[in-house]
Amino acid sequence: MLQGKVMPTANNVRPIIRLKYVAYTLLPLIAALLLFSQPTLASTENSANDDSCYVDGLSDRLHCGYVTVPENYAKPDGKQIRVHYAVLPAIKPSFTKEALLAIAGGPGQSAIENAASFDHIFTKVRQQRDILLIDQRGTGQSNLLQCDNDAAVEAILSINENNVDIQAETQKCLDGIDADVTQYGSEIALKDFEAVRSHLGYQKLHVYGISYGTRMAQLYMRHYPQVLATVTLDGVVPMQQSVLHIGDAIDRAIDLLWQDCNDNSLCRQQFGELKQQFEQVNQQLQNGPIISQTRDPLTNEPTQLTMTQAKFMGAIRMALYSTNVRALIPHAIHQAAEGNFQAIMGLYALTVNSTGIAMGMHSSVVCGEDWQRLSEQQVQQAQQSYFAREMLKSFDITCPIWNMPVVDSKQFSAAIDSDIPTLVLSGQIDPATPPSWGELAMEKLSNAKHFIAPYATHGVAYQSCGNELIAQLVNSSSVEQLSETCLSNDVSRNFYLNANTVEQIAKPSDADNQSSTTQGATHD
Repeated sequence: MLQGKVMPTANNVRPIIRLKYVAYTLLPLIAALLLFSQPTLASTENSANDDSCYVDGLSDRLHCGYVTVPENYAKPDGKQIRVHYAVLPAIKPSFTKEALLAIAGGPGQSAIENAASFDHIFTKVRQQRDILLIDQRGTGQSNLLQCDNDAAVEAILSINENNVDIQAETQKCLDGIDADVTQYGSEIALKDFEAVRSHLGYQKLHVYGISYGTRMAQLYMRHYPQVLATVTLDGVVPMQQSVLHIGDAIDRAIDLLWQDCNDNSLCRQQFGELKQQFEQVNQQLQNGPIISQTRDPLTNEPTQLTMTQAKFMGAIRMALYSTNVRALIPHAIHQAAEGNFQAIMGLYALTVNSTGIAMGMHSSVVCGEDWQRLSEQQVQQAQQSYFAREMLKSFDITCPIWNMPVVDSKQFSAAIDSDIPTLVLSGQIDPATPPSWGELAMEKLSNAKHFIAPYATHGVAYQSCGNELIAQLVNSSSVEQLSETCLSNDVSRNFYLNANTVEQIAKPSDADNQSSTTQGATHD
C-alpha cells in the first residue's frame, strides 16, 4: 500500500509501545500496498474550517482546514463528515491557481501524517506551487475507520497468529466503527477531493499518486480530466489489476533477492545456500511455531518469542520495501536457519506498527474493488503462493462481514484512456508493484513515459532522481524532454555479512581472490 514515509534504518527507528492488535496480526498478510515503512506521525493545531496549523516534522506554518460532505452522497441531508486537508504553501507563489496534490497509499494511509516526507520529495515543486494533502475519507483526521484493540509489544511477540479468530476480530472491529463503511470506496472519496479543490479555488492540479494512491490518480484522470495538468504514477496499481495480485509481486521480489545475493561474490560466499536456508526455516515453521526466550527488539527486555510462519514471512516481506533493510535479509535468514531468530526480530522491529494503515478503510476499498473481481482461475493460481494464499484466505473471511457493494468490474477495471502528460515510475526490485504493472497502466496512455529505476524498491521518487523528474514534468507540463538516464546511477546497497558491518562488493576481476580485496565498513 503504498509516501511520504521515511525509509527505516537502524538509526532512525523510534520505540513504539502500543500496537493495533488486529491490524498488526493481519497486516503482513492482507495490507496490500504500502507507501513507505516508517511513519512520521502528524498532529495539527487549530483545526477550524480554514486556519494556520503545524504538523510534526515541519517548522513551516501550513494552511489547514476541512470541507463538510455527506457520508452518503445519495443522501445529501444525511450524516455529514469532515474531510481534512493541509496545504504546504509555495515558497514563491507563481502559480496561485495550481497545486500538486499528493495522494497517499495503503489503502488506508494519511497524507497529512506524511507531510514532512512529501515536503522532502517535492522541495523543487514547492518553490512555485502549493503542495495539497488530503486525508482521504476513513484515514487520518477524516472520519478515521480504525480498530481500537491494542496489545503490548511483548504480547505481539508471544502470540500465535494461527489462534486468532479473524472472523470475530473483524466483526468486533466493524461493530466499533461509527460509520457506514460501504461509503468509503475510492470513487466516492474522489468526490471529496474535488470538493476540496473547489473550496480552495485551484483551477488545475498536478497529481502525484504513490502505490494505492495511483488508483486514485487514475480515477481522477477518468472522471475529472479537465482539472488535471499532469499526473505522476509512482509504484502504479493499474486499473486492470486487483491489488490481491501482490502475492506474485512479493514472490518476484524474493527471487530477485536470491539473484542479487548470488551475483554478489561476497554474499554468495557468505550465504551460498540462502534460498535453501529460507525454505528450510519456512518449512520448519509451517510444521509448527518455535517458542523460545529472546530480547524484545525495541526494549531489549527478556520476553517470550513464538516464532510463527506468519511472523517470519511477514518480516521478510516488509524488509523488502527498503533498500537499507533489504540488505539485512540474507544475514537474518542465515541466523534463523541456525536457530537464532534475533536478527529476524530486528527486521520485525524496523517495520512494527510502521504502516499507519486505517484497517477499516483498507477493508472497504479492497473488499469492494479487488476481492470480488478475482476470477476462479486467479483464485486457483493464488494457492501456489504463500502470500497470495494467506491474503485471500483473510479476505475470504473479512469481506463477507464488511459486505461492500461490488464495483462495476468491467467499467472500473478498464485501462485509463488519456492524453494528459503522465510519468509512470517503477522500481525494478519493488515487492508490491513491479515494472510489469507499470507497462499495463501504459496501455492507453497516449502522452506518457514509463521509467524503471534499477535500484529502487517501492516509491521511486523518494529513492532516486524521480523527484527531479516530477519537478521537470510539473514545470513543463510535458513528458517530451524527460530522460531516465539519472535513474541508472548506482545507489544499490551492499549486503550485511554479519550483524555489525557491510562489506564492499568485490570487483569482478578480484572474484577469485576475494579474501584479499574484501574491506569492512561500519554501517552508519
